[in-house]
Amino acid sequence: MRNFHHPGRSPVHATRAMATTSHPLATSAALDVLRSGGNAMDAAITAAATLCSVEPHMTGIGGDCFVLYAPAGSSEIHAYNGSGRTPRTLKPADMPDDGNGQLPAQSPHAVTVPGAIDAWWRLHGDFGRKPWADLLAPAIDYAENGYPVHARVASDWAQETATLHTCSTAREQMLVDGAAPREGSIHRQPLLAETLRTIAREGRDGFYQGPVAADIVEYLQGLNGFHTLEDLADHAGEYVTPISTQYRGYEVCECPPNGQGLTALIMLRILAQQSLPEDPLHPQRLHYLAEAARLAYRERDARIADPAFAAVPVEEILSEGYIGRLVDQVSHDRAVPAADAGVFPAHKDTIYLTVVDAEGNCASFINSLFGPFGSGLMTPRTGVMLHNRGCGFRVAPADHPNRIEPGKRPLHTIIPGMLKRDGQAVMPFGVMGAHYQPTGQTWLLGNMLDYGLDPQAALDLPRAFFYDGEMQLEAGIPNETADALTAMGHKVVRAEKPHGGGQAIWRDPATGVLTAGSDPRKDGSALGF
Repeated sequence: MRNFHHPGRSPVHATRAMATTSHPLATSAALDVLRSGGNAMDAAITAAATLCSVEPHMTGIGGDCFVLYAPAGSSEIHAYNGSGRTPRTLKPADMPDDGNGQLPAQSPHAVTVPGAIDAWWRLHGDFGRKPWADLLAPAIDYAENGYPVHARVASDWAQETATLHTCSTAREQMLVDGAAPREGSIHRQPLLAETLRTIAREGRDGFYQGPVAADIVEYLQGLNGFHTLEDLADHAGEYVTPISTQYRGYEVCECPPNGQGLTALIMLRILAQQSLPEDPLHPQRLHYLAEAARLAYRERDARIADPAFAAVPVEEILSEGYIGRLVDQVSHDRAVPAADAGVFPAHKDTIYLTVVDAEGNCASFINSLFGPFGSGLMTPRTGVMLHNRGCGFRVAPADHPNRIEPGKRPLHTIIPGMLKRDGQAVMPFGVMGAHYQPTGQTWLLGNMLDYGLDPQAALDLPRAFFYDGEMQLEAGIPNETADALTAMGHKVVRAEKPHGGGQAIWRDPATGVLTAGSDPRKDGSALGF
């Protein structure tokens, strides 16, 4: 139980259904769906669509989507990869380089075919219950009639005005007199509202064919992109087989590559073999977290790619022998020099949400534009903000498994998680923050399974991120811990912004009680009934 003398929030408990998202309007919309007879998938799609309107720097219909879904009464976890591919006529030799072997963030070549709408449509058809158009109604209402800008959204938005000024439509739709909208002000996106109305009426074809697709293709081709109408019309996400590992008697499930869920599983396997201190903020625990990240992200950056183009030996990497060799490389009392720390591209933004319904269906759902406002490129007639997932590719070297190629999906950072016990889902969870996500998931699970914290307390606990050879500490990490890490040789810096966000719903298999947390680093909330 938390100390009520201290500021903070308690976990939310309910007995029938629960939704938790990074924005209160999205959580409320999801709860309305649940109360009106919708199930977890219906509510998750509604929440994701609503976030495209009310948290537009983090997600949008021009982005991608990954989902883990656990049907009630089944031990099966359905994993859906809703990431898009590069144009089939793309010419790798013509790709620009930002100087770090990656595409420039606002390049049209960084725009892969958006996969979110296809994912929503397919998942709704397979698992949803309510009419498709009903699920998009709140997002349409907020885009057309306006929504109040919340505090964290306003703060992030104000830092991205330069990006939005580079595109005339983005400047017109997303800025007010050339500036970001203020907290508490009303913002509208009329072009997005009309496009969402088209999708509500025509389904996935309203996005991947017809005027919306034509607007996307014509706009990107005008910027020397290689996209064609066929690239959009032929797009299809896919169901994939989840990957998993054991941690403290639980099974942790992730989507397989091209996502980076494997990275989190490697970190957990390494940490499972360390002797952890009693204090969750002890410098030794943070040091082991850094060591696990150093080794796991090195594997990620060298090996994870689209499995249709490169073999990613998941079973080998998670084998006892391979993990044992990584564990042998863990330094117990000193920081490894930054030169050995691996490659870490800049981390970006996303949204994560989770829903559990009255039947026990569990949805772990993540949707993203990658960078803040994605590429910053917004289609002129339909108001689709296009993501920049292509920044996950390598432009060079030519033999890298994740090198950009035609028809290929990039290494993807968004990773929904699902925790199982005795074959049943007990917690859908996720931690936002792109490249931080494997570390964030590892931290959250450790807070709960090693230190007994409830979902809210586990999300509240201050965070550290070993990133590009630095230990980035949030303000809540004590100075004494920072000093001890420095003495171990870590390059310690205080993070300018908090690390990511997160949501989790714990489902007690004995009582059926749902206990949820929503990250205080965002504007979000958990609600149930």
